[in-house]
Amino acid sequence: MTLRITATTLVLDLEGTTSAAGFILGDLYDYARPRLGAWLDDHAADPAIAAAREQVVADAGLPADASTERIVAVLVQWMADDVKATPLKTIQGQIWAEGFARGEISSHFFDDVIPRLRAWHAAGVRLAVFSSGSVASQVPWFRHSPDGDLTPLIVDYFDTVSAGSKKDPASYTAIRTALGDDAGSLVFFTDHPDEVSAAVDAGWQVVAFSRPGEPWFEADFGDVPVVASFDDVEVVAK
Repeated sequence: MTLRITATTLVLDLEGTTSAAGFILGDLYDYARPRLGAWLDDHAADPAIAAAREQVVADAGLPADASTERIVAVLVQWMADDVKATPLKTIQGQIWAEGFARGEISSHFFDDVIPRLRAWHAAGVRLAVFSSGSVASQVPWFRHSPDGDLTPLIVDYFDTVSAGSKKDPASYTAIRTALGDDAGSLVFFTDHPDEVSAAVDAGWQVVAFSRPGEPWFEADFGDVPVVASFDDVEVVAK
């Protein structure tokens, strides 16, 4: 049976929901990892990179004058542990954006996702993104999809810098305010149980995704509806 949701705006998680976690943790991480040190040194004057470097030093308890090599060692360990650290996401996002622009990497979407996004957009549903990956990586992710440029479908992008932790209800309140919607007019698609709980606590509608082979397959999502594919959902514009 198809789940029917009425909403003004659909907000999308990426990893495990629209896209395979293995692609992000594999292909994209493999692309970024050997480029971390050079990126930090070559973009030292970029305020975003300077701030990210300082945050790594603070979070990892390194000395203020820590070498690039030591900072990269922390970043690589965070990547190995899949730590959703904001400075790591900032640095990765810039590296990936350049890789997308050069045509050296491309994004991944499950086969059921893009047709449904196009259909919902055409039907008047607004689409937005909330990912732990930086906005700098989200935009090229949608621009360089396997089915062309999807950025015209997306009205806004949110990350842990602009909105806050995905596990904090306050982040969803901040997004609601930015979008100008009532909480009940928003629906969040995610595969993470903690994100489900946070969005529900903020008054949002939530659909949980349990995709075979993904990290949170068959997790406990509480009382929210659970589906395996975008084809299992019909989103109707409110």
